[in-house]
Amino acid sequence: MNFRSIKISIAAMLAGAASLPTSAAAHDFKVGTLELQHPWSAKAPPVAPVLGGYVTIVNSGSEADRLIGGSTPVAERFEIHQSSIIDGVARMRPAKEGIDIPAGATVSLQPGGAHIMLINPRQRPDEGEKFKATLEFEKAGAVEVEFVVQKPKPASQPEDHSGHQP
Repeated sequence: MNFRSIKISIAAMLAGAASLPTSAAAHDFKVGTLELQHPWSAKAPPVAPVLGGYVTIVNSGSEADRLIGGSTPVAERFEIHQSSIIDGVARMRPAKEGIDIPAGATVSLQPGGAHIMLINPRQRPDEGEKFKATLEFEKAGAVEVEFVVQKPKPASQPEDHSGHQP
């Protein structure tokens, strides 16, 4: 093999690698004009009665939608919750009307804010494991996703959708 063939082979390999899906794309999901980026959950302690689920939802469409519910085989119930601070006290309650996803907006379900609450877990996946869930949207309908169990990032650290921990 001469130098020119090696250069051509390397260029071909790089071009092929560039066309492969990245881990970020592999862990993003789409339904209609909604993109669900990096669904994740923290590992639950052995006796915790709940698991939290988090995801960033990007609505690239011209119409609003609403996350209205979902299901998963790893928990008895799937609820959407909203956290707030009232008179200096953190409160969490079900968002019975769901969570609005305005047209052209990005909504992050995250610790301390709106989030998914999985009640009475049947399983407690370990860090690095994934579990399936179905998210239900008012207009876009149902989409099956996988939540990856990972350590929560500090609030000051930007979200990394590559699936790799720093």
